[in-house]
Amino acid sequence: MRRGEPIRVAVIGAGLGGIAAAVKLRRSTAATVVIFEQSAGVGGTWFDNRYPGCEVDVHSHAYSYSFLKYDWPRTHATQPELLAYAQHVVERFGLTPHLRLNTRVTDLVWEESTSTYTLSTEHGDSEEFDVVVSALGLLSVPRYPEWPGLETFAGPCFHTSRWEEHDLTGKSVAVVGTGSTAVQIVPAIAPSAGRVHVFQRQPGWIEPKHEREFTPRERRWFRSVPFAQRLNRAWIFHQGNRRFQGYDVGSRRQRRMREVCRRFIAASIDDPATRAAVTPDYPWGCKRPVLSSTFYPALNRDNVELVPHAVRQVTPTGVVDATGTYRDVDVLILSTGFQPTRFLAGLDVKGRDGRSIHDAWRERASAFLGITVPGFPNFFMLYGPNTNGGVSIIAQLERQSEVVVRAVRRLRRTRRRTVETSPVAARRFLAWIDRRMASSASAMNAGCHNYYHDEAGHNVTQWPGGHLAYALATRLLSPFGLRTPR
Repeated sequence: MRRGEPIRVAVIGAGLGGIAAAVKLRRSTAATVVIFEQSAGVGGTWFDNRYPGCEVDVHSHAYSYSFLKYDWPRTHATQPELLAYAQHVVERFGLTPHLRLNTRVTDLVWEESTSTYTLSTEHGDSEEFDVVVSALGLLSVPRYPEWPGLETFAGPCFHTSRWEEHDLTGKSVAVVGTGSTAVQIVPAIAPSAGRVHVFQRQPGWIEPKHEREFTPRERRWFRSVPFAQRLNRAWIFHQGNRRFQGYDVGSRRQRRMREVCRRFIAASIDDPATRAAVTPDYPWGCKRPVLSSTFYPALNRDNVELVPHAVRQVTPTGVVDATGTYRDVDVLILSTGFQPTRFLAGLDVKGRDGRSIHDAWRERASAFLGITVPGFPNFFMLYGPNTNGGVSIIAQLERQSEVVVRAVRRLRRTRRRTVETSPVAARRFLAWIDRRMASSASAMNAGCHNYYHDEAGHNVTQWPGGHLAYALATRLLSPFGLRTPR
């Protein structure tokens, strides 16, 4: 940081996290901000995911920034609407000149002598920045299965996050997976496909989503009445925090959430065998609860078959399930999830003494407040370890961005060159996370397959509380865990 010059901040990623960080930095600091994005447009996961039926499963008034009122047309925004929202925010807050699209960052190297990071891109360029904010997201690296024969499949085969446009009319389509993405795709493609085989390794708890368009009167109300949208947002968060109590496996709320899901199954699915096959035998919240009003009714269609078994093998013309049953398939759609425990995948960050952050995480990925790591000064993460959850990830990302803003302002105010995490604070925070996780339905021994745990069994993705707890933690703990040593 040169005396008298603005602090230079690099934001990696132009999804909703990177946009939040850039807006807050530009509004509350004098820092210069550059936003690097590997895709051709802004929006992050909503730019990459373009499959049929793609929409958010959090209410629009919660899945949006607190600092901007927006005229949402639906209770749950679709992918095109979310992409338009991201572009609107970029234009509204003047971020376009600060964007570098089609530019993937590959390396960050801490330079001790200058207290800066050298940032390198795939194009071979390099620049120095005083502060770097990673906003790469959690669900961005697709998980591809290792089934025998997968590479021999003769028809179209693709992951849902890399959607390919094919005419599915009359085709036999296999959708592998029944998570949040698959439950949106199946109802969207079933009316045109000839046959849809839905392969379910393990059922998940599914709740009715209750999505709908806002009425013209509601939209006028939210547009014109002061604080109407804020009040609705506050109510959504209140309800979400109450819902979070269900993650305690012994709670009354846990029993209530299971009963809501069971009633939904009974009311939506005609076939008793299918009802039994989609009913989990593990606690609600063990894996990410799914919201969908249309998936169960789609299973009643004559051309949709639920296969309650994992895939064993793929042939050039079809799929074999775990029981050995073969089905002819023309198109294979992999709704097999992501690799959320691989934080900063594709980005090599070297901190003090040239140590890679992936070496620091060899035993377990962790960060103080999910944001900073000891030995990596002036480096911040959004959507880092143990920050997923809290009603709306957008609110979590805003709180993380505010920690970055306070750190940058501290650097300017104290004229120090670095801000970094105390190792003691990081250890204490991690121990607290583990204690809180012990009674949660997302614990490793709760009996389900989920994306929360690393290979050693540590829950490295989930925040063990509601958003209010995270907001308080980022406000009260960050002054003690982040220091400006020099």
